[in-house]
Amino acid sequence: MCVGLSARVIDVNDGTALIDASGAKRRISAELIDDLEPGDYVMVHAGIAIAKITDSDQDETNKIMEKL
Repeated sequence: MCVGLSARVIDVNDGTALIDASGAKRRISAELIDDLEPGDYVMVHAGIAIAKITDSDQDETNKIMEKL
């Protein structure tokens, strides 16, 4: 099973993004997503932003993670 992590984008620079995932900050590849901006939410897998997600997707992911 593959697990993706939802995170909020803090900064975007030269194909990378600084993200905040529940307080943990790290830099990831953002080359797969066009028009990524600070404040957007992304799904991250293996250090790569693989999809932009909505606030409601983020809320649903947080509820699932709390149950685990």
